[in-house]
Amino acid sequence: MNKGKIVAYWIATALLSFGMLGSGVAQVLHVQQMKDLVVPLGYPEYFLSIIGVWKILGVIAILLPGLKLLKEWAYAGFFFVMTGALVSHLAMGDYDMKAIMGPVMQTLFIILSWYCRPANRKVVSGN
Repeated sequence: MNKGKIVAYWIATALLSFGMLGSGVAQVLHVQQMKDLVVPLGYPEYFLSIIGVWKILGVIAILLPGLKLLKEWAYAGFFFVMTGALVSHLAMGDYDMKAIMGPVMQTLFIILSWYCRPANRKVVSGN
């Protein structure tokens, strides 16, 4: 694996982890800013706790060595949550850049981190 791809992996993974951990903790704590983003979209407030816990667990799965299959699930979960957030905002007519750029940037970090991950962090098919 070339050095540039490894650097890209760690930069994207660090940004992804920082964003997901920060927003996950804020969601678990029901910070007002998170309520203001999620409740107007029609989601109940308790949804913050569910998503927040899963984000924190996903960051742990991605950063720990091993756990290759769990990493795949974490990346998929992050992708679904962030693209779901983006579509939810757009569907409700919320085109505010603060609401849109978070999910867009996190989705880019998810894709880049997943694509550039080293071989020892990938699930290898037995076929």
